[in-house]
Amino acid sequence: MKRNLYIVFLVFLTFFVISLITNILGPLIPDIIKSFSLSLTMVALLPFSFFIAYGVMSIPAGMLIEIYKEKATMLVSFVIVLLGSFLFAFFSNYFVAILSLFLIGMGMAMLQVAINPLLRVAGGEEHFAFNSVMAQLVFGGASFLSPRIYTYLVQNLSLPPAERPAAVRALGRLVPDELPWVSLYWVFTLVAAAMVLVILLSRFPRVERAEDERVGAWETTLSLFRSRIVVLFFFGIFCYVGTEQGVANWISRFLQTYHGYDPQVAGANAVSWFWGLMTAGCLLGLLLLKLFDSRYVLIGASVFSMASLTVALFGSGAVALVAFPAIGFFISVMWSIVFSLALNSMEKHHGSFSGILCTGIAGGAVVPLIVGWLGDRLGLRIGMMFLYLTFAYILSIGFWARPIISNKTISLRAQKEQKGSSHA
Repeated sequence: MKRNLYIVFLVFLTFFVISLITNILGPLIPDIIKSFSLSLTMVALLPFSFFIAYGVMSIPAGMLIEIYKEKATMLVSFVIVLLGSFLFAFFSNYFVAILSLFLIGMGMAMLQVAINPLLRVAGGEEHFAFNSVMAQLVFGGASFLSPRIYTYLVQNLSLPPAERPAAVRALGRLVPDELPWVSLYWVFTLVAAAMVLVILLSRFPRVERAEDERVGAWETTLSLFRSRIVVLFFFGIFCYVGTEQGVANWISRFLQTYHGYDPQVAGANAVSWFWGLMTAGCLLGLLLLKLFDSRYVLIGASVFSMASLTVALFGSGAVALVAFPAIGFFISVMWSIVFSLALNSMEKHHGSFSGILCTGIAGGAVVPLIVGWLGDRLGLRIGMMFLYLTFAYILSIGFWARPIISNKTISLRAQKEQKGSSHA
């Protein structure tokens, strides 16, 4: 099939929007606590409601796409995101926030399931690996940008109306003075509305989903859960996403609580660099996976991540500002390694297995909630120490995983021998 560069761009744009909206909760948490007078447990229910939607929708979304195809599914997804963002922006209270974040999470889960096969077809199978990496870089770039948009909006909304930029002045008329951070969800509403229009006007190619991309019947999925290796890798994804969100969601609050940093500036900046360094780490990870067995890379990443967490939790404020983003750098390779080890450990039913693994994204709901619950009772520092357990599980995968196919590495010795024989 001829490459469709417009659809490739559209998929990249979708990745950008998913990331822009998904990874902003961490910087917002101190503001949400202050605005609604919440405990750590109550505020943790917000990311819980968002990520539990992934657990609910990942497998059904695959089945819906089989029936209604990519364009209709993406259109409905962005309508759901639009509704969720508008609810949060217009009815700014805690209980509506839980509902709206669940709706946004549903839309995001459907999009995640739809766009990867679309990228494979539109970009060409031979370019899929390269395009997938590019999509992750776009995703990371939006995660880096999102907290900075938040800082820009709240700082400018704190100015007298006459001194605000024109766009911010318009948002100021929609947002209560005491809730300037809500302006971000008006921006997300506009972005989602624009994406609905773009999807509506776009012509989509016909996607013939590969066997590995098909989600099987419920019977197949349930039978896979009886496999020990499926359950073990499900918890691997569960622990990874839980760890990622357990760090990102609490960085800003931790820096405010223990070191007195302004969450709207220093806290948001630290979260921004967490996602930015995660993107940079992906590039280094590509090189490391060409040189070493992925299990060894996973072990090294886990050890360095736990060391960074220790320094972040027990070091000075200046050290924590560096150590928290460093965790993002070291965990960057974990998702792709755990996912590939999982699929390479099974001979069949990869589509259904992928659906189960994506359901493990619900870890992003559960782990931050546990951290918040412990934080209310024992302090946030001790609450975040729970992440040592999730890191330890990810570390263990590097020792017990036995993939049928290992990642292909470059042997420098073999290259030298090959060169030597060619000169002979």
